[in-house]
Amino acid sequence: MKKYAVIVAGGSGKRMGSTTPKQFLLLHHKPVLWYTIDSFLRAYHDMHIVLVLPQEHIEKGKQIVSSFEAGDRITITTGGDTRFHSVQKGLQNVHEESVVFVHDGVRCLISVPLIHRCYNQALVKGSAVPAVAATDSIRIFNNGKHQVEQRQHVRIIQTPQTFLSTIIIPAYQQQFKDAFTDEATVVEAFGETIFLTEGEYDNIKITRPVDLVIAESIIEERSLLQQA
Repeated sequence: MKKYAVIVAGGSGKRMGSTTPKQFLLLHHKPVLWYTIDSFLRAYHDMHIVLVLPQEHIEKGKQIVSSFEAGDRITITTGGDTRFHSVQKGLQNVHEESVVFVHDGVRCLISVPLIHRCYNQALVKGSAVPAVAATDSIRIFNNGKHQVEQRQHVRIIQTPQTFLSTIIIPAYQQQFKDAFTDEATVVEAFGETIFLTEGEYDNIKITRPVDLVIAESIIEERSLLQQA
């Protein structure tokens, strides 16, 4: 089946303490976004990428795309005011029945095996949302009070959130709600069941300066393993 990856890259650098948007910060001399795109291109030879960027970042996106030999498999489009509207615009570039991955552009350590796992499950169950078990103690706050939540009942949700196009495209025709925090909440509100799949602890989202340090270390470790 056809494969589309809608990569949403509309973040800023505020929490990084940088004027450069975090998707364009450098990791080993390459932008964070480059690694994300590279993983999806390597995962499947027929993967088509829809890169969703703010209008003011389109030119930087084109520069990154031009560095790939398979750049003809990448379409760039402008995003919207929210993640929901950005994904909605990205989905307008999916023109055939397919498996659709929706991924955070700054989750640059996404592995090819995880992409394969999401694809294979989505084919069978209609969805695959990667998640990992919580490792910290969890407390739930509500109206100024808090209580312990057993962490074995908690999963940390990641991307790529993956769906059959026949599920996610109709779901995104709904009116936006503040409760829509990711693709799973949109699809669930549409009446579909969400199926989780095992995520990866390395699949971190670059949000703060320490995340760049961690990502650099993981990239170096992977490079050494490839050379061994």
